Amino acid sequence: MYDLIIVGGGPAGLTAAIYAIRKRLNVFLISRDLGGKTNYRMEMPDMENHLVIRGVEIVDKFWRELDYLEFARRLDPVQAIKKEREIFDVITAEGDSLQARSIILATGSRVRQLGVPGEDEFIGRGLSYSAISHAPLFLGKQTAVIGDGALALRAVNELSLVAETVNLVIHSKEILDTRLARHFLANPKVIVWEGYSVEEILGNEFTERMIIKAPEGTRKELSVDGIFVELGLIPNSEIVRDLVDLDEEGRVMVDNVNRTSCPGLFAAGDVTNAYAEQVLIAVGEGAKAALSAFDYLLPVL
Repeated sequence: MYDLIIVGGGPAGLTAAIYAIRKRLNVFLISRDLGGKTNYRMEMPDMENHLVIRGVEIVDKFWRELDYLEFARRLDPVQAIKKEREIFDVITAEGDSLQARSIILATGSRVRQLGVPGEDEFIGRGLSYSAISHAPLFLGKQTAVIGDGALALRAVNELSLVAETVNLVIHSKEILDTRLARHFLANPKVIVWEGYSVEEILGNEFTERMIIKAPEGTRKELSVDGIFVELGLIPNSEIVRDLVDLDEEGRVMVDNVNRTSCPGLFAAGDVTNAYAEQVLIAVGEGAKAALSAFDYLLPVL
């Protein structure tokens, strides 16, 4: 029986583990992999390093400390989390069962991809799924945004402040009838390709071109240094769907100390409804979740 099981080994999960160990909790970390989003980094030719806030350096430091401490951890996907009375049961993909008095869910989220040729090849080499993270790297560059929602509108506005041009590829013009859209539509840097879809992403070492297709089948080639796919994130919350409250996008709802609607189950990072999918924010949320779990466990320690 563990005091705490942390599910997820990204920035939030690793930070939570460090804090839990320092509080002398009997903690176990289980995750599909380690590092989470920090395993994917943006590289650009002539990239100005001062523009990059490298949360990965903090995560690496925490991981080196955890490795040195040789605490209990396991690389294995979690299949389900159940609760009976006050005890949680974590069931792994291999069918094993681990028990704990509390849980921190830090499973992150996954991106919605376009599913076109060249997409996987150029991830991190000009292709990004987060303008909030990488827009400053494209100062004076030719860029494109693909998406039909609020994330795409935010991305266009951010990029219009730094990029030379911003091509917005959308299926429908409905989202353009908003205050945010009207703001960038007046900007000559922004070019809207309504009704177009992305056919292929091309380049050599980095992205260079993108093929888009009009509804009638006409194809056009755009020169782009950076492509931002802003179709939204899918939170990895399926394993707690029956235990906690989720918002309309499937994110775990937490309060300001990372408690969920299920007593003893805490959540941190991109799987939650916390603001912005940023490494440094996930680190802070992981620390809060661990301290909150410690407070919850105090009466039984």
